[in-house]
Amino acid sequence: MLLQYSISLHLRTQYSREIDEDMESLNAGNAALNEDSGWKQVHGDVFRSPPFLELFSALVGSGWQLFFIMLTVILFAVAGPIHGDVYEERGEVISATIVVYVLSSITAGYYSGAFYRKYAAKSSTAGWQSAMSLTLLFLPTVAASVMSILNCIALYYGTANVIPFMVILKCFAIWIFLSIPLTVVGTLLGRHSGKKTIFPCRVNSIPRSIPDAPWYGQPLFLVPLAGLLPFGSIFIELYYVMTSVWNYKFYHVYGFMLGVFGIMTIVVSMTSIISVYFCLNAENYNWQWTAYFSGSSMSVYVFLYSVYYFSWKTQMNGMLQTSFYFGYSFLMSLSLGLLCGTLGHFSSSKFVRSIFQNVKVD
Repeated sequence: MLLQYSISLHLRTQYSREIDEDMESLNAGNAALNEDSGWKQVHGDVFRSPPFLELFSALVGSGWQLFFIMLTVILFAVAGPIHGDVYEERGEVISATIVVYVLSSITAGYYSGAFYRKYAAKSSTAGWQSAMSLTLLFLPTVAASVMSILNCIALYYGTANVIPFMVILKCFAIWIFLSIPLTVVGTLLGRHSGKKTIFPCRVNSIPRSIPDAPWYGQPLFLVPLAGLLPFGSIFIELYYVMTSVWNYKFYHVYGFMLGVFGIMTIVVSMTSIISVYFCLNAENYNWQWTAYFSGSSMSVYVFLYSVYYFSWKTQMNGMLQTSFYFGYSFLMSLSLGLLCGTLGHFSSSKFVRSIFQNVKVD
C-alpha cells in the first residue's frame, strides 16, 4: 500500500504539473514552442498504428482473457465458504479455471477485434483473419506444447503425472467446439460493435523521424526498470503461492490474494504510464509496445524468482521434477506477462488520450 501511494502521489504532483504547464503553453500559441522538444511534438504520430498490429491485437485479447480468468477464479475461491472451501479439493480451482477459460474466449475475441478495429479498416479481411487466428492459437499452442513435453517426460518415467489420453481428447474437443466458436463470435462483435474510434489528433501521412534519446528515455532502460516495482508488490504473496504448490501446503488466504491482485494492477498501470511519459518526452511516438513490455516485464522477475525458489527453497532434483517445475513456472510467468502487459497498455492508452485530447492543433 505504501508503494502504491508513493507512486500515485508522484504521478499526481510531478507529471500532472509538467503536463498542465506544457498544454497551457501549447494552447496559448507560443511560437517558440514549435522549436521546443517533448511529448507535444509527436501529436501527429502518437496515434499511429503499432507495428505488427495483428500480433498486438492478439496479445491484448489474450491479456484481457487472462485478467478475467484470474479475477473470476480468485473471487470464486474467496466465496469458497459459501459452498464449501475450495481448498479442500485441489481439483476445484483447476476445474473452475478451465470452465472460465472456455467461457472467457469471447472476451479474448472481442478485445482483439475491437483493438484491431481502431487502426484497420473493416474491409481488411486478411488482417482480420490473421488477428483472429493469432488470438485463437497463441496461448493454447504455447500451453499445449509445454504440457505435451511434460506429459512425454512423465510417460517416460512412468509416473502418475501422466495425463490420460481421454482427458487430452476431451480438452481438445472443448477447445474445438466451444472455445473457437466463442472467440470467433467475440471477434465479430468487436469488429462491428460501437462507433468508429476518433483520435484526439490527426495522424500525419508521413511519419516524423525519431531523434536520439537520452539513456533515461530509451525503452531498453525503461522496460526492465518498470517491472521491478510491480514485482515488489507481489513477491511476498508469490512465496506463499509457490509454497502451497510445490511444498504441498494448503493455501486459503484468497482474500489477501485479491487485495494483492488489486495492488499489482494499480502499480503496473502507474509504472507503465511513467515509462510512456519518458518515451513520449524523448519524442518517441512508438509508445504502445513500450507500454506493453513495461507491464509484462514483471514476468521476467517472477521467473527469475522461481529459479531462486527452486535452488534455495526446494529439495527437487532430477529431470522429472526439474522439467515439471520450470514448465509450470514458465506458463505462470507467461500468463502474468500477458495479463500485466495488457493492463500497462490499457492504462497508458487512457493517459495518452487524456494529455492530447485538449491540445489545439492547426
